[in-house]
Amino acid sequence: MTNFLAKLNEVLGDFSSMLWGIPLIVLIVGTGILLTLRISFLQIRLLPQALRLVFSKKHDKAADGDISQFQALTTALAATVGTGNIVGVATAVILGGPGAVFWMWVSAFFGMATKYSEAILAVRYRVKDAKGQMAGGPMYYLEHGLKQKWLAVLFACFGVLASFGIGNGTQSNSVAGVVNATFSVPTWVTGLILTAFVALVILGGIKSIGNVTAIFVPIMAVFYLAAGLIIMIMNITEIPAAFLTIIKMAFTGEAALGGAVGAAIRYGVARGVFSNEAGLGSAPIAAAAAKTDLPGRQALVSMTQVFLDTFLICSITGITIVMSGVYTNKGLQANELTTAAFSHFLGGWGPYVVAIGLIFFASSTILGWAYYGEKCLQYLFKGQTAIYIYRVIFVAFVFVGSTVALDLIWTFSDIANGLMAIPNLIGLLGLSGIVVYETKRIQNKLKEEKALAKQMDMPDSKQAS
Repeated sequence: MTNFLAKLNEVLGDFSSMLWGIPLIVLIVGTGILLTLRISFLQIRLLPQALRLVFSKKHDKAADGDISQFQALTTALAATVGTGNIVGVATAVILGGPGAVFWMWVSAFFGMATKYSEAILAVRYRVKDAKGQMAGGPMYYLEHGLKQKWLAVLFACFGVLASFGIGNGTQSNSVAGVVNATFSVPTWVTGLILTAFVALVILGGIKSIGNVTAIFVPIMAVFYLAAGLIIMIMNITEIPAAFLTIIKMAFTGEAALGGAVGAAIRYGVARGVFSNEAGLGSAPIAAAAAKTDLPGRQALVSMTQVFLDTFLICSITGITIVMSGVYTNKGLQANELTTAAFSHFLGGWGPYVVAIGLIFFASSTILGWAYYGEKCLQYLFKGQTAIYIYRVIFVAFVFVGSTVALDLIWTFSDIANGLMAIPNLIGLLGLSGIVVYETKRIQNKLKEEKALAKQMDMPDSKQAS
């Protein structure tokens, strides 16, 4: 059996490498570039307004939806901000060199346009289920917008599978492993605690998940960012050199395991996409549940997810690794590299910062992906019975993932994510005209609100966003 699993993992690994090769990366980034051009670089022009909208409740109260715009954002961030922000960035630097961080930023810039477009379509084509709750995401805009139900079914199938892999088993395994290594707690104990926590949250549905993530996500993000900023402030004179190294290596190429510019681009873009999920089609499932009066308003909020995930959290990890210089140690694995970098600056506190960060990030990812998988299953099987069964199995799998080695599931999860992206990207390209139309609507609405605010002599800080 061991030999069979090893061989299966090798075969799936080869397929994963082929799937996540240059064609898919070009499709993901190319879609982002096209959408950026079609919405006239909206991610630059309206980013300040989008960030203000994150904390605004003005347009939540009377609008259709199950959770606030902020809760929709934190639910999506909960699923997005995971081990990829710590281990994924380290992997990119090992395989692609410091220059991979630059290409992560490039992919994130265009990914903001992709995430914006996904959210617009998710809200535009969302429906109410039998319980009166919102259901939306790629499966709905592929069926009702693009009129291609077979693509919608494929996406939903891959989404359910991915929820057990990258959204569950791999995350719980990371939490149990880091708790055991740092605090000497047996994996089965961590598994029981994590299983109970997930059960209490997800059995309550999206409103319960939204309430928890609205508190959980800001705390975990502030904790990790604070630790990173302390390092930056304490070593502020080293930051310019780190940026120069990142930019220089982005165009010359120097990976810890060898390689050239192509490696920096490939792994920078690939790991950036894994981190912020722009183009995969997962986050718009949460966006569809938001209370919002216009698709474009929630889309602006969703766009900030990529900014917060990659430009802030991933940058903290990447810059710290480059400043420390530990990436030149070819004996370090990805999960050890970030710990070594933080330990370089914080001494004995470094491992605890990384460990606590991983615990928060991975645990929150499980919550977000539980909702994604549930909605994909709901699309495939109408009715609540399948959802209840899914929740029980999902909760049980948290314990399994905490106590069993899951190399095969990591590989399978990468494949499921890649397969999710393909139908979603087809939908984004085919429905880009709708994105443009809804963008004009929200821009006109924002102008009207700004003009009205001026007439009422409202201060800028109170103007409608």
